[in-house]
Amino acid sequence: MTTGSRPLRPGHDAAAFRRHQILRENVIAWILRGCAFSAVAGLLLIVLFVFKEAWPILGDRVTQQEANLAGFFSQPLWQPVSETPKYGFTPLFAGTIKVVLVSMLFAVPIGVLAALFATEFASPRLREILKPCIELLAGIPSVVLGFFGLMVLASWLQPITHAPVRLNAFNAGIALGLGIIPTVFTVCEDALRAVPKSFREASLALGATPWQTAWNVALPAASAGVGAGVLLGLARAVGETMIVLMASGNAAITSGDVFDSARTFSATIAAELAEVVVGSPHYATLFFLGALLFLLTFFINVAAGAFVDRLRRKLAGA
Repeated sequence: MTTGSRPLRPGHDAAAFRRHQILRENVIAWILRGCAFSAVAGLLLIVLFVFKEAWPILGDRVTQQEANLAGFFSQPLWQPVSETPKYGFTPLFAGTIKVVLVSMLFAVPIGVLAALFATEFASPRLREILKPCIELLAGIPSVVLGFFGLMVLASWLQPITHAPVRLNAFNAGIALGLGIIPTVFTVCEDALRAVPKSFREASLALGATPWQTAWNVALPAASAGVGAGVLLGLARAVGETMIVLMASGNAAITSGDVFDSARTFSATIAAELAEVVVGSPHYATLFFLGALLFLLTFFINVAAGAFVDRLRRKLAGA
């Protein structure tokens, strides 16, 4: 046995080499452990900062006189810079729900059916072309999709929908859906490819058509992964900022009509935080919105994990 160009002498040199090797492996292990814990520590610091800045809404009596939890849910207006500031979450919540609902109704069917086609019906050559093209959407910056929704998509949709304004929740939802499709497609396609080939062969042997096999065998078998993809797309839609900021009209209106302008939680933070006075009730309210968004996306991810685990146990017969 040699190290480099020097032969190892029995006894002392072999033991020294072994100690050096163990030391090197321990250093590498500690570096990897430090990288892992630094990521968790960074996340915890961000969470602590957001909740610390939002705390005056709950604990500061001076701030609560202007902005409080009761007013958030009972006040129908969001007018933080008026003579009498009004901090009502209702228009922001309505705008978020409308945009997210439209985006999910647009993106989920396209993403799931595209994944089903790519795995069950497309030829290997077509699959090699189709998959990168769809996943390429994930590399497009959100601001580019927002600009596309602002300048192009709104001009296409208004003559079709006869909406009273160009920029509305429907336009923002479609633009946002373009950014969600790659997430839904990628997760669903991976889940469908993981379905054992024997499932399909058994179905075809019993006389089922390829479409019946894909719809009634492959898709239910991959339902855990498909559900995870849908929930991950939902989390992305709830937290998206630039697309809805540019394509929704950014008007805080309490309305159930998707063709009215809308404003979401994330767009409100992006639009107002840069000009707000630090430490003011408005400042604390925006951080409170950020805390709500964090909790919402956190519970969506937890629900996605629980949903996938339950479906896996069900499919395994547990």
